[in-house]
Amino acid sequence: MTADTTPPILEVSNVEVVYGGAIQVLRGVSLAVPTGSVVAILGANGAGKTTLLRAISGLLLYQNGAITAGTVKFNGKDTTTGDSSALVRAGMAQVMEGRRIFAPLSVDENLKTGAYTRADKAGIKASYEQVMELFPRLGERRKQVAGYMSGGEQQMLAIGRALMANPTLLLLDEPSLGLAPLIVEQIFEIVKTINGLGTSVVLVEQNAAKALSVADYAYVLETGRVAKEGRGEDLLHDPEIEALYLGGDSHDTSYRSLKSYRHTREYSA
Repeated sequence: MTADTTPPILEVSNVEVVYGGAIQVLRGVSLAVPTGSVVAILGANGAGKTTLLRAISGLLLYQNGAITAGTVKFNGKDTTTGDSSALVRAGMAQVMEGRRIFAPLSVDENLKTGAYTRADKAGIKASYEQVMELFPRLGERRKQVAGYMSGGEQQMLAIGRALMANPTLLLLDEPSLGLAPLIVEQIFEIVKTINGLGTSVVLVEQNAAKALSVADYAYVLETGRVAKEGRGEDLLHDPEIEALYLGGDSHDTSYRSLKSYRHTREYSA
């Protein structure tokens, strides 16, 4: 992926995941996230994208899932069986699909929950000020009940809450889902800004064009395997990716109508 010899901040090696002891979702997935990079994960609904994030962030246990083979390493440490709270303390934060804000709480109260693992008051204050700078809209609504905000504002709040943990690795699950085009543009600009400030990002996203436009590298999942990978810029202009994910020459092609393209490509894992 890169000539840089710095160890990746995240390494996933041949990971298999099973739910309920019977349903296998991931089938030998491997990927690496170089420190300071944005890595996108693309794929159809059911390809295993969210399961992969759960495996990385230690949330499989709460969905009756388990890693049955392979390893996950964060900052060089094996975290395959690590719990989610320990990973947050170690510098990993996740924004889940659907935002999952605390609707009855105010904006400020939501942000405070993001810093619950921290005790450094000066650092928490600095993170809060940074969130206010990134999201001026939240500054205007500090005392507002979060559940009454728009979808775009709630997504900003969810990302801001994650940043309050001062992560070195930020996992984003479908940050553009259900948002108006103008807000989507803003969200992806914010992703680039966050990355520019030094935070590595793993981006799961069905808006392939936007994801690839900000990604240094990307992986395409199909039925629990890595079907294709490459630099974001290269995949953005790949004819096959254009046809299957970006419209291309096949405007009727979509995630939902496409049953399988397994035989048209070689698995890389």
